[in-house]
Formats: sequence, C-alpha cells, structure tokens
Amino acid sequence: MGSLSRQEFFQELASGCLLPTAQQGLEQVWQLLLICLLCRLLWKFGHLPSYLKHLSTIAGGFYALYLFFELHMVWVVLLSLLCYLILFLCRHSNSRGPFLSVTVLIYLLLGELHMMDTNSWHKMRGSQMVVAMKAISLAFDLDKGIVKNVPSPVEFMGYIYFVGTIIFGPWISFNSYRDAVKGRKLNASWFVKVVSSWIKSQLFLLLSNCVAPYLFPYFIPIFGDKLLRSKRGRKIRGLAARWLLAYRNTLSFHFSNYFVSYLSETTTTLAGAGCTEVKDHLKWDLSVAKPLNIEFPRSMVEVVTSWNLPMSHWLKTYVFKKALACGVFPAVLLTYTASTLLHGVSFHIGAVLFSLAFMTYIEHVLRKRLSSVFNACVLSKKCPPDCKHQHKKEFWVYGINGAFSMLAVLHLTYLGSVFGSSADDVDFDGDGMASHTIHKWTELSWTSHWVTFGLWVLYRLIM
Repeated sequence: MGSLSRQEFFQELASGCLLPTAQQGLEQVWQLLLICLLCRLLWKFGHLPSYLKHLSTIAGGFYALYLFFELHMVWVVLLSLLCYLILFLCRHSNSRGPFLSVTVLIYLLLGELHMMDTNSWHKMRGSQMVVAMKAISLAFDLDKGIVKNVPSPVEFMGYIYFVGTIIFGPWISFNSYRDAVKGRKLNASWFVKVVSSWIKSQLFLLLSNCVAPYLFPYFIPIFGDKLLRSKRGRKIRGLAARWLLAYRNTLSFHFSNYFVSYLSETTTTLAGAGCTEVKDHLKWDLSVAKPLNIEFPRSMVEVVTSWNLPMSHWLKTYVFKKALACGVFPAVLLTYTASTLLHGVSFHIGAVLFSLAFMTYIEHVLRKRLSSVFNACVLSKKCPPDCKHQHKKEFWVYGINGAFSMLAVLHLTYLGSVFGSSADDVDFDGDGMASHTIHKWTELSWTSHWVTFGLWVLYRLIM
C-alpha cells in the first residue's frame, strides 16, 4: 500500500473496499427491510384484527431468522417457547421475573456449553439476547402490574419475533410493541428518521471496514520503517505503535457497533416502533447509541450508558434497581454479570465488562468525592444548569473534567485492543481468547488496570 500514490490509493480503496462493502451490506439486509416495511403498511392500511397482526410479525420474524441463521433458528424458537411456558405456569405468582431470569440463564449456559458448537451459537447471540431481554422484562412488568395480564400465545410470540428487532435489536418494551401493532400514522418525520438512520448505518459500515483499517495506517504509519536510531527511541516508537494499533482496532470495533445500532434504529422504526407521543404529536426519536459521547467522553460512566441506550435502560430497570438492596457496588457487579451472561460466555467479553465495572464505579465515587471536596461540577455526569455547586466554569474545573475525558479515551483504547481484526483469527475456545486478551493487555503494560488501582488508592486517601 505504501508504494501506491495517493490518487492510486484512493482509487483502490473505492473500488476494492468501499463499493463492495456497500453492495454486500445492502444485499444482506434488503429483504429484512422489505419485510419491516410490509408489516408497517399491513398494520396501517390492512384493517386486520389484532391476532392477524401478531401472526404477520411472527411470520416476518421467522422468515428473517431463517434468512440469517437457517435451521439454527430452532434454538431461538425453543427459547421463546420455554419463556412462554414458564410465564403460563407461573401466571398466578408474583415472582415470575426472578424465576424466568434463572430459567433463561440456565438455557443460555447449556446452549453455550453443551447443546451446539460455540461458533454457531455465537452467531445467534444477538437474537438470543433480544429474546431473553424481552421475556424477562415482560415477566417483571407483569409482577409490577405494568402489564396487567399474561398475553395470549400469539401476542407473546408477536412481541418476541417482532420483525423490526429480532435480528439486530434493540430491546423494546411490550407496551411499545403493542403501540407499533396499532399502526401509527405515516408521516414525514417517520420517513426522515428511517432514511437518516440507514445512511448513518452505511456510513459507519464503511468506516469500520475500510477507513479505520486502511486510511488510519496510511496517514499515521503504524507499521512504518522510519524508526528512530537510538535504542530508547525504538522503544518509544514501539510503545507508540502498539497504542496506535490498539486505537485503530478500537475505532473499527466502535464503528461496527454504531453500524449495528443505526441499522437496528432503521429496522425498528421502519416496522413502526420507536416513537414517543407528545401532545398528540408523534416523535420518531429512537436512539440506540450516541457515538459522540463515546468518542469524546466525559467519563466512562457516560460511555457505558451511551454504548447501547435500550440495553442500558433494561439493565438499570430490571437488574441494577432490583439489586440495590445489596448495596451500590454489589448492584454494579451484578449488573455487569448479567450483561456478561447475556453477551455469552466468552473470556474477552467478560474480562472487558468486569474491568468496566471497576473502572466506572471507582471513577464515579472518586469524582463524587472530588465534587464534594472542591464544591465543583466534576461529577461523572454533567450537572444540570441549576446545580448547587459553587465552581462551574473555572479553568481548573475544565482541567479536571478534561483529564478524566482523556483517561476515558485511554481506557477505551486499552479495552478495545482485544477486539478488531486480530481477534478474528483466534479460535472461539476459551483458552484461545484468554491468551489473546492477556497478550493484548500485556503489550500495553496493563496500563488501565494500574491506573484504576491508583485512582482507588487516591479515593481511599481523600475519603
């Protein structure tokens, strides 16, 4: 690539990556988009009874599952049937949420470890996660009375297999699904939301597959030959190269997440969900991720909530708040444990999420303490305009917040180094991923873990 002129490089990039990637992306999802649109039009103009609307989205969801997973979709179907069986058997109980959660956990662990090969199981991880989250949230909502009665089998399966969310997510509540099936009116804002989310998804697909892997090394020669002559210079350059490579992998991983996030916005909105009603006016405002809050973060707390907003809301509502009786830190650990189990039993995902648990908690309590000591707006989350802090816009306040922002970027680069292209060559067995993760973090001298430990020591000193 280095021997190409800049014009030749961009021509090769366009013809060899950008155009094929865009074409393949459209080929993979056009049928899903068409099904979402057909269901939307059918619910709006078909004047069908409710059970036929539910059956239509079940049929669309089944077809979408077969398109992406073929006969492996049977494991998603078995999970949904198991969930409804538990809800029906426990229909007179007030502990449906905890009981169903344990049942789903056992099923996912058995599937991961025994029922089929790990590689095939992981391909369905997203759909399994969506089904599990929907069923568990419905069970807890039944316990709290938010949903009055156990839905009929066809209504339950319509919610579970809602075509707009069954493949790429995100999680939506049962009441949101009911509103979608009613057939919200078509308007310009709905169309604009669909088109804008689709364009953003394709942009991030190109950034993930083409720009981050190729343009980044082209302009910043990570693998360049012009090493500094001195031994110390070579060490510095080697360390910088490792961090730049980690940042490249992190960017590619982030962009792929944004691609899926905006694609899920597209399918969900296209199928008629993801709106709020304000004074008889529909606002199509579904938001799955906030890229700017992740790439230019105020804190790690802001990063984890902005990564997947619906899932963050689900974890906060159905895990964190339920576990607060045990204390804040145990509730944080239980929340990240739940997230790890939903994402699948994988060493590198578990290692990243549990590292995040300690990083976010220590940062939160430290900044809360600093805010109290200095009476300043240095909390993990931005203070409201009418907060009681004395110091808000002083230079040193911006300095503290900026330091934590740079620290968050360092953490993201460090944690994201285990993902990316290098991870694709590693076998899915636990030993391979464990060795890969440890190797990547050893290359970066375990920097984020040491920094997190140092922040904890600082917090204990100023308590």
